[in-house]
Parts: sequence; structure tokens; C-alpha cells
Amino acid sequence: MPQVEGGYTALDSANTNGHVGSSGGAIYQSTTEPTGPQSVFESMKRAIGQVVGTSGNGTAQDTDDLLAASNGRQAMVVGTRDRDKIGKPLLNTKMPSAPTHTAEEARLLGTMPIDPMDDIELRSVQLQFPNARGSILEACEQRRVPTDKGDVHVAIQGDNTKPAILTYHDLGLNYVTSFAGFFNFPPMRGLLENFCVYHVTAPGQEEGAPTLPEDYIYPTMDELAAQLVYVMSHFGLKSVIGFGVGAGANILARFAHSNPDKVGALVLINCVSTQSGWIEWGYQSFNARFLRTKGMTQSVIDYLMWHHFGRNPEERNHDLVQMYKQHFERGVNPTNLAMFINSYIHRNDLNITRTPPGTPGTQPSLCTLKMPVINITGALSPHVDDTVTFNGRLDPTNSSWMKISDCAMVLEEQPAKLAEAFRLFLQGEGYGKC
Repeated sequence: MPQVEGGYTALDSANTNGHVGSSGGAIYQSTTEPTGPQSVFESMKRAIGQVVGTSGNGTAQDTDDLLAASNGRQAMVVGTRDRDKIGKPLLNTKMPSAPTHTAEEARLLGTMPIDPMDDIELRSVQLQFPNARGSILEACEQRRVPTDKGDVHVAIQGDNTKPAILTYHDLGLNYVTSFAGFFNFPPMRGLLENFCVYHVTAPGQEEGAPTLPEDYIYPTMDELAAQLVYVMSHFGLKSVIGFGVGAGANILARFAHSNPDKVGALVLINCVSTQSGWIEWGYQSFNARFLRTKGMTQSVIDYLMWHHFGRNPEERNHDLVQMYKQHFERGVNPTNLAMFINSYIHRNDLNITRTPPGTPGTQPSLCTLKMPVINITGALSPHVDDTVTFNGRLDPTNSSWMKISDCAMVLEEQPAKLAEAFRLFLQGEGYGKC
């Protein structure tokens, strides 16, 4: 209904031909919301866009141009992102793909030639050793120490005038793949300023080692432990701090039991103190046979991965698992590894017990380790029960058992927690500067 004097006035909707001209119908059509459900945000955006687009000089010519341009089409809402620096709407409201426009088009469109969030592509992604493990080869002095059972490869890392830490690796590994990542971890680099690390590698297990002769009799576990006496004598070491993993932990425990005066403390990870069971003996016997006849087969790799990482390691760290699989395939001499495995599965019991010396019926050889021991395992490791058994045979006054969560291969999966535990253990033994 039309009104007068400040009220609403009815406007003609269109001419007789149905075309919108300069009548009020065109204005009504261009400013009325389209039919259909519209959100409040879209309505406000449409209204603001029209106000900004028509707020020029306010002349009649501008109004006529707007009405002429709106002939036969809907009003277009232009956001602030689609305008150039002078406030005029752009011709193309779609964000272009960065590689498809030239510099001139980018200038006209008001956008950068390359959008950092557009078409992200990864190039030259390569698998690398974590924690700069390759740098240990340059930081270590390589030596070969003669023993009664052949030469032993030893890598010296640090100042040899400092207290000595002696390491021994696990099955299928060597000093690089077992300890390089951990000792290159930032908290451990400061520790190396106060210690010298002697990395011992079992015969024939070093990187690129030649195949041992067919007539070579591989040392037993007790003989491998006895070789450490030659290593200490070669470097003039009176006492060492043992740091072993798996089979290396068993060797260091044997050495410490036979030579308690030469070992000041022990850090043993996944240490087994008993002889091998039937299941382990059966699996490892097949692995040794395959390694001699067929080389590194998939079944051997699967067992080694289970031995080090437990079950489903890909769910925790896929890159780390792939790196170790490549090492087993390319960096291990299968014949030499078969000899090492054969010695490990034929190990005897450590013959230690928690019973205090002097107890009636107790033999002196059955006493436990006398030096401080920290017994460590991963919560996901298949050797947790073995470490519990080993802990039950240690003296509780100078030993501790530690299970680190969310890992199986503690050195690689939880180096920060292990480094902190190792540092506190050494401080408790009187190494205050570590």
C-alpha cells in the first residue's frame, strides 16, 4: 500500500516488454534477496557487497550504469579478498593455481606468483640415519686388537685419558648400528667430554667384514668374554664401565662375573642370564642354517626384527624399522652372523644367585655380581621376562631394574629416557661431572 510524506512509495515493477529499465522495479529486483533458504551470514555479505560496490560519487550516471549492468542477471557479491588495492572488484573471483599464471597476471590479480600453501609437493625425500649416526665413523679411532681367538675390532670415541666405557652390541648389529645414534644424542655428547668409549665388535660382525675362514672356530660366549681381557690390556685399562645390549649384555655379565675387579659398574639392556629355551634354540638353529646356505632370507630378517623391536614395530616408527631392515639385508655378512648366533644359542647359564655368600650349601662360584648393576628393558620388548629373572638373581642392595615404556629397542626409541637414567646412574657412582 503506497504511503506519503516519508513513508514507502509503490514502484512499477517492469515495462510492458518484460525488460527491466530505469523504473523502480529494477531497483526492487536488484536489492531483494533471492528466493530460497539463505543464511544470515550470506545475507549480510550480499548487502555489504552491494553497499561497497555502489558507494561512489552518488551521481545519477553511476546509478544508471549500475542499473544497466544489472539487466538480466543477479547481483554478484564481491568479498574484500577479491578486490585489488584501489577497491575495485576483480574480474576473476576464483583463486588461481600458482604455477599457471605469469607475473603480469599475478600483478593484475593481486596475488603472489607462488602460494606456499598451494600444491605442496615433497621432493628428494631420503631415508637417513637418525641422530647423525654416520658421524661416529669419523669421530672414532679404529683399532684391531689381537686375541687368542682372532682379532677384535675396537673403535675408540673420546679422550683416552678419561674413564673408560666399554660397549658390546647385540645379534645382527655392530658398534655403529647399535650405539652410534645413542652416543650422538645431544645429552650424551656432553657425557663424552668426561669419558672415553671403547666400542667392541664381535669377530666378523663389523660393517663390510670379510667371510671368516671355513676352518675358523667361532669363540663361545665365555671365550668372547675372555677376549675383553686382551682389549683392556691392549689399551692399558684397569677398570671399565660395561654397557651391553642383548647378547653383548650377556657377554659383559660373564666378563664381570669372572673379573669383578676390572668392572666398576654395569648397564645391561635386555640381558638374558639363563641358557636358551627350546623355542629360541629351534628358531635360531633354522636361522643359522639359512644364513649359511641361502644368505639373509626374509624369515631371518623377521626374526631379527622381532628380537630387537618386538611385535608390530611399524606402528611405532616406520622409518627406523625400514632402516634396520636395509641394514640386515645389505650390511651383514650372513655366514659370520650364523656363527655368532650359533654361539649365542649354545650359551650356558651365568650361574649367579642372590643368596649371600657364606650361606650353608652355597658354592662360591654361585655368588651374584658384586658391582653396581642397572638392569634395563623396554615395555614392548620380548625379553622383559628374561630381565625379571636376571633381576631376581642380583643383589638388591647394588642393583636396580628399570622398564621404559612405549619401546622395545630402548637405545633408538627412547634415547632421552635412557640417557637420563645413565647419567644419574654414573653420578650415583661418584662421577659427579657427567
